[in-house]
Amino acid sequence: MDQTQICPRFEKGIQIASKRWACLIIYQLLEGPKRFCAMETALNISGRLLSERLKELETEGIVKRIVYPETPVRIEYSLTQKGLAFESILSAIQTWSQTWIEPDSI
Repeated sequence: MDQTQICPRFEKGIQIASKRWACLIIYQLLEGPKRFCAMETALNISGRLLSERLKELETEGIVKRIVYPETPVRIEYSLTQKGLAFESILSAIQTWSQTWIEPDSI
């Protein structure tokens, strides 16, 4: 039997989390709403790639984009409830890596 048929939800979850930069973007947003340029600077990521990931995470219902009708227009990104649920996952990965990943192997 094909493994993807056993648990398609697990596979989808892994696909979302394993996209390059996705977990680091979510980790940044756990601190609270952020503007695009703040995330771009903090992550040292290209604007094109950050924009692509944010759109994907928004499509998945993990990130929400809030447009403030000001001049100039201000846009902030924050996590939805679904996105906030990633906190326990990222916390577990952080705990595991602090225990098992040697600093000199980074």
